[in-house]
Amino acid sequence: MKFPQVTTKRSATGLGLFAAEDIAKDTVVIEYTGERITTEEGDRRGGKYLFTLDDDWVIDGKGRENTSRYINHACKPNCEAEIDEAEEKIYIRALKPIKAGEEITYDYGKEYWLDHCQPCLCATCTT
Repeated sequence: MKFPQVTTKRSATGLGLFAAEDIAKDTVVIEYTGERITTEEGDRRGGKYLFTLDDDWVIDGKGRENTSRYINHACKPNCEAEIDEAEEKIYIRALKPIKAGEEITYDYGKEYWLDHCQPCLCATCTT
């Protein structure tokens, strides 16, 4: 699968992932990659880059080769995570058109915030 060009650079909340070209609505922007581990192993390791595939498996995306790890949270995101259970992969899909230079975001969900106890710093919540 061919993905649009993206780049990592500074955002309001640290490093972020940005569109390097215009991205159309419904385009798969990137795959969330990493080591596929059991949920039990994920619980043992902990960390901010664990992405649940299903009740038994998670993707540990902590490696820097996982460019999608730089996607920041937004309460009003321009993308969403899509789990392909048949392929056991996680894709990030555009919810609306994204202009070149715009930060790519998705909603991390309540579980993330409960686990990491952080206030939301996204543009929607801080402006």
